[in-house]
Amino acid sequence: MTPPVALSIAGSDPSGGAGIQADLKTFSALGVYGCAAMTALTAQSTRGVTGIHVVPADFVVEQARTLAADVHIDAIKIGMLATAEICDTVGELIGDVLRCPVVLDPVMISTAGSGLLDADAMAAMSQLVGKADAITPNLHEAAALLGTEPAGTVAEMRIQARALIDRGVRRVLLKGGHLAAVPGGAAAADDRAAHAGSDTAAPDTETAAAVDVWADEHGVTELTAPVVPTRNTHGTGCSLSSAIAALLPQRASWLEAVTGAKNWLTDALGGADSLHIGAGPGPVHHFHRWWVS
Repeated sequence: MTPPVALSIAGSDPSGGAGIQADLKTFSALGVYGCAAMTALTAQSTRGVTGIHVVPADFVVEQARTLAADVHIDAIKIGMLATAEICDTVGELIGDVLRCPVVLDPVMISTAGSGLLDADAMAAMSQLVGKADAITPNLHEAAALLGTEPAGTVAEMRIQARALIDRGVRRVLLKGGHLAAVPGGAAAADDRAAHAGSDTAAPDTETAAAVDVWADEHGVTELTAPVVPTRNTHGTGCSLSSAIAALLPQRASWLEAVTGAKNWLTDALGGADSLHIGAGPGPVHHFHRWWVS
């Protein structure tokens, strides 16, 4: 059987926990053949990033065009784009060369609230989100796109997710992992979904739950699951968005792909402590279903 093909357009992480490396692992773990077009090289480890070398925008385009001329692509994940020029050129490819569902992880602001793009690139990213089929912002990124303060409650998350739809975004998975865990949240809308919204360690508690919010033209849905108590969360945002892209060709709806991706990622978080990679927060275990400890 010919597997689905997914393309990652993102930056490189030599530690293997995030970026294109995490995307390709995620694609493989979920039965999808992965391809990649690189936007930036980084020097980083589990302890942090020490340098970034940006790939010229025209070469990012050449990578994507060359691949699309030869390989049928079923889904695309877009991650780190680094500059306004890359945002603009990738936006021009969507619907032209790249004619399949696009999941955009708008890498703009870190989980701690630090800006990762300059003002021009932020403006270009704000335009790009309207071209994607779905976006997966964290709370700070959603607030930046709306020009407001980050949501502090699940109710505010619902309002902001709906506001993004009203502004022309097609689908939103607003990641709420940056909120304090919600006591007793396991009774919310979808208690089978996994918490996959944060690149920071989750609280060590058996009763708390984390809530992400999915919004589309049909309405707003809370996706709730127990928090996984691990510090090894490097690359969760990358892995979540690429898992959604990987499952789109294999599921009947976007919501099924999203909940399936979150379920897979919560298991990957659960297996993360067995890897022992690096001195800082390590990666999730992308191949938790296949490796024998």
